[in-house]
Amino acid sequence: MQPESPSDVWIGREAELAVLRSAVENLGRGTGAAVWVEGEPGIGKSALVARGLEAAREAGYGVLAGVADPMSQRSPLRVMLDLLQVGPRSADPRRARIAAALRERRLGLLEAADVGWVEIELLAGLVDELCTAGPTVLVVDDLQYLDEVSFLMWHRLVTAVDQLPLLLVTTCRPVPRRREVQDLRAALARRGHPLLVLEPLADGQAAALLAGLPGLGELPASVRDRLRELALGNPLYLRELADAARRSGASGRGARLPSSFAEALTGRLRVVPEGSAEILRMAALLGGRFAVTEVAVLMRRPAAELVLGLQDALAAGIVVDAGSHMAFRHPLIRQALYDGMPAALRAALHREAAQTLADSGGGALRVAEQLLASGQPGDAWAREWLAGTATALAAHAPEIAIELLCRDVDQAVVEDEHGEVLLVVLAWVLLGVARHDEAVVRARQALAAASRSGHRAEMYFVLVRALFSLGRNSEAVEAVRRALARTDLPVAWRARLLGSLAMYQRAGEGDVEAAERTARQALHMAESVGDSFGTAYALTVLWVNQSIRRDHLAALASLDRALEVLRAGPDHTDLLAFAQDARIFTLQNLARWPEAAAALRQERDSGVRGPAAVRPGVTTAVLRYWLGEWADARAELDPEHLTEVGFTYSGLREPGPSLLWHGVAALIAARQDQRDAARAHLRDGAALPVSTIGDRENQDFLIAARSVVLEQDGDPRAAMTTLAGTLLDRRPGEMSLIHQWLPDLLRLALANEDPDTARAALAACRAEADAESAPGRAAAALLRCQGLLDGDPEPLRAAVEHYRATGPAVELAATLEDLATVLAATGAHAEAREALHEAVTRYGEFGAEWDIRRAEGRLREHGVRRGVRGRRAARELTGWDALTPTELRIAELVADGQSTPGIAAGLFLSPRTVQTHISHILGKLGMRGRVEIAREVFRRRAG
Repeated sequence: MQPESPSDVWIGREAELAVLRSAVENLGRGTGAAVWVEGEPGIGKSALVARGLEAAREAGYGVLAGVADPMSQRSPLRVMLDLLQVGPRSADPRRARIAAALRERRLGLLEAADVGWVEIELLAGLVDELCTAGPTVLVVDDLQYLDEVSFLMWHRLVTAVDQLPLLLVTTCRPVPRRREVQDLRAALARRGHPLLVLEPLADGQAAALLAGLPGLGELPASVRDRLRELALGNPLYLRELADAARRSGASGRGARLPSSFAEALTGRLRVVPEGSAEILRMAALLGGRFAVTEVAVLMRRPAAELVLGLQDALAAGIVVDAGSHMAFRHPLIRQALYDGMPAALRAALHREAAQTLADSGGGALRVAEQLLASGQPGDAWAREWLAGTATALAAHAPEIAIELLCRDVDQAVVEDEHGEVLLVVLAWVLLGVARHDEAVVRARQALAAASRSGHRAEMYFVLVRALFSLGRNSEAVEAVRRALARTDLPVAWRARLLGSLAMYQRAGEGDVEAAERTARQALHMAESVGDSFGTAYALTVLWVNQSIRRDHLAALASLDRALEVLRAGPDHTDLLAFAQDARIFTLQNLARWPEAAAALRQERDSGVRGPAAVRPGVTTAVLRYWLGEWADARAELDPEHLTEVGFTYSGLREPGPSLLWHGVAALIAARQDQRDAARAHLRDGAALPVSTIGDRENQDFLIAARSVVLEQDGDPRAAMTTLAGTLLDRRPGEMSLIHQWLPDLLRLALANEDPDTARAALAACRAEADAESAPGRAAAALLRCQGLLDGDPEPLRAAVEHYRATGPAVELAATLEDLATVLAATGAHAEAREALHEAVTRYGEFGAEWDIRRAEGRLREHGVRRGVRGRRAARELTGWDALTPTELRIAELVADGQSTPGIAAGLFLSPRTVQTHISHILGKLGMRGRVEIAREVFRRRAG
């Protein structure tokens, strides 16, 4: 909807208007902002915005606006899609492609969906491209009715206004104040964006407004006073009351004034002919904004026949033209029309509208909204429609789907063949959105009622997955065994259930051998019937087992088979993304670092979409950590737009990935000597439970970071025992890669003169290396441990050469430090100094300030300093020289006019990571937007 046109009579609001006009002026200079406009209904929020944005429209800026209504809260991103004009029939190919991609979205079998995150990424990319083309203004009216995902989308855009020529404007009522509204308002306040609160007009301002309205010149003073008294300083109320007084002839003796705003609105509606009123009542069923074609469909009349009636409504000021749609001039007008219909009539009309829209090809969401608004359980047609549509509907609007399904399951007014299907779909949807307790209840309910073997098999799978997710493992295993005991269980589902059992046997019981046997049985069954999901699922279980045994070559082969099957079969993006991440992990285990980086680029370039593909880049951050690309790793983990809203991606709802996320961030911060940041992540990580093997596998970075902080605090013994307590206690079935931390443990043991712990670390590393089917990371770590314990530089030299040839950069720098220390202890001071210098130089490249001080301290004990090369130059914190290589490349691309999605595609980064890098560039350069970055790049190119 377009904001309502500003009235010719404008009274007050000069300060608020100046804020909006200043924001538009700054937008023309490339500086974005977010403006919050708050006030009661009718106080003039939309009129203020319309007048404040006049200059933006006159300048040709892109101005897009949308309006939320009570129906919006259960329709994820409906307002955002309308606002950005994204639809399958869009003339803009970008918008049409996004609409097509969203239409294909489905809930996954493996991982709970975060409905909306894929859409947010796509829509944020579209906004970025619009801003690259020119200054852009986005307006949302009645923000208090937005759905949760749209709030997250708006938060995401708020974090971008510092970089883009983007002005965000929202209007909102002060009550009711939902949590999401409070969070967004607080986030804007923290960022220093203007919050405009519109108060009622003062009495003098109300009098001036009345004096300027046409046709009221002869109103007696007593009538004017009464109108102001009734309006309470509300401009809309005052206008409507005054217009009602004019229509009723209140200037004459004995004329009656309306007693309230509601009565004034009713009077306005009475001035249009009955034909127009009928059109408006049907339009009111569709919400505050409606398409004329939809109204025509509901009334079963050609659109041409509605022209005169709608023109009367326009002339009466009831509706306004909103581009491709029409809209009620104010939500209160639509509400008055809607409430004027008896409840039973409204329910019947909503039900009829649902079927009419469905028969005419209307979207599933629009139909579902009408069914939901009817407030009644579905009849035969509605149940049939829901049975066939609910799964696809749930991928976009799960809350609406769940509410409709629950209503038709629990309050069925007819007994038909659809009841079983509705219950099965309901259980699937609840599992898909991670409402596991409810999924268990519905799956058991469906099992009791199931008459078809396929439905029964599906419900056993849902039940098992939900129980495992709740940690009710014994119940889950019992459910698997009951299912497998049935003779009518389809082979594909038998294979999938066996895969779930195998995963539990490893993760829950630590029985790798049993898990191996079960997984191979599942694989054989799935392959026999060509089930791509079951085949790949079993192969990923085998990958876990092979990784535990350190048979990384076999693990890689299992993943390659799984990926081949998934790419050739139906869409299972959740499992595909998991397998791709696992492959990157395995290539690291094999010390094939260039291939791991290439696999990451291929994954980013492959267009995989799904919850796992858009969650924060934990896998990417781990890889970039070892490669020494710490600025990029921190950008992948940037929490800014998540912490603003207290929300996490699906991959971080479980403790395991969250432990790893905080661990990588904490370890980088600690090694860069940013101790406050490190401690904050350690606190957050310590608050998470470590209750499963998966949790233990993901806590190693946190343990390493805690050890570094303890060492920084002058307690090397506590640092040692912290590492030893985890690394030397690897549980059955645990995959944890302890070899990557054992050299640090051994170093600390030597510093603490604890030979027993040092020998235990060496023995553990030798066991890891011996287990590797092909020499990989553990073999190189063993050389480092052996050289440290024996004080022998030769194994350390061999390790240095290995890391020079294969990487990673972090382990090369640390091994050079160890080599320098051992050389110094043997009296080879010149060679030690060379190794120290290289170690410090490499540490400096990724900002490891703590490691530099530690290395110099270790060598100083042996009388070795870096000497003639001079003191290491301090790393710049601000200015052009403070930019990292990635930030420099991004600055150049910004100057070339590339959008965030374009930069991301070219550098194989996520758009969110590019946005974080741009924020860092702006902070280091003290700039306010991309225009200033481009100006600086041009200046440097010219110079």
